[in-house]
Amino acid sequence: MNLSKKAGNISPSITLSITAKANELKAQGVDVVSFGAGEPDFNTPQNIINAAIKAMQDGKTKYTPAGGILELKKTICKKFKEDNGLDYTTDQITISTGAKQCLANVFMAILNPGDEILIPIPYWVSYPELVKLADGVPVFVETLKENNYKYTIEDLEKAVSDKTKAILINSPNNPTGTIYNREELIEIAEFAKKHDLLIISDEIYEKLIYDGEKHISIASLSEDAFERTVVINGVSKTYAMTGWRLGYMAASKEITKLMTSIQSHMTSNVNTIAQYAAIEALNGPIEDLNTMVKEFERRRNFMVDRLGKIDGVSIIKPSGAFYIMVNISSYFNTTFKGEEIKNSLDFSRVLLDEEKVAVIPGAGFGLDEYIRLSYATSMDIIETGIDRIAMFINKIK
Repeated sequence: MNLSKKAGNISPSITLSITAKANELKAQGVDVVSFGAGEPDFNTPQNIINAAIKAMQDGKTKYTPAGGILELKKTICKKFKEDNGLDYTTDQITISTGAKQCLANVFMAILNPGDEILIPIPYWVSYPELVKLADGVPVFVETLKENNYKYTIEDLEKAVSDKTKAILINSPNNPTGTIYNREELIEIAEFAKKHDLLIISDEIYEKLIYDGEKHISIASLSEDAFERTVVINGVSKTYAMTGWRLGYMAASKEITKLMTSIQSHMTSNVNTIAQYAAIEALNGPIEDLNTMVKEFERRRNFMVDRLGKIDGVSIIKPSGAFYIMVNISSYFNTTFKGEEIKNSLDFSRVLLDEEKVAVIPGAGFGLDEYIRLSYATSMDIIETGIDRIAMFINKIK
């Protein structure tokens, strides 16, 4: 049968496939340590769960407008104003099934066939695939370790063309955990203005930051940046609500209208109960969030210390999110039990087979020298997993 060429050109999510393999082994009774998780290991706070229960008891189980209920849009506008200094109206807000659908909606709304999106290396695995599904062309921008793998204007000027429609930024970044500071964001905003580009700013990890760092939304820097930026956010990471599937975005009224129209045909509204739970998440107490951030920082510090003592590896110390990138390239071009280790995919596969530790190959993020470890898991699992990684590396030295 002649199936879709477009779908055939899409790579499956490597993070989800690794997690699925680890879960399959666990179901078989294998003692697997997984560092693949892209979600907090905390429960959704009880006040949010109670709000969802109350919504169901109150009969809030019907369709809503495709772009979301007005009360939640007002709450999101309030959040943007208080947290980010951004003054949006409710007709500039769209509520979608997670930040991933937000991104898909944006790309479908702004791209014509052949339009290009600038994406920094390393990147979240779904960015290029979502661009391709919208008939766009992902253009990968090489970045350097000495710049913490963040854009510089020199990098961007080499990559921009007359087909470029937008530039994508992700701060705090997945997979590196790096954060753009104000000066860096100003340069990017000025670059976008110079070339008349849209800015797509993925800020889903904005509350998960450490060492006194501060998140700055690029849309807050100037009126011009505000007008040309689409801000993506959601409740998944901040409130341990990944399975609730609720993201939101803010943009110009013109783009918002297009995104809402697209969504009305793709999924209709986001789960109604989740929308009422999100109101409570955004309005409610932040003690659970503060506890989670402190624990993530503690785990990060432990992992930075332990990984730094393993021979032949180096790390990128994250300032946000809950991932650490570990450079294992010094162990490429080795052989272990007849298995060649030529790249991060080989390293990850052999590590899982030998020590039953699941990590995400850096190749999926465009940075093959690395593997990604998540510290959104317990300290016991982290300690056991790092011990096993150290044992594995001792075996292949």
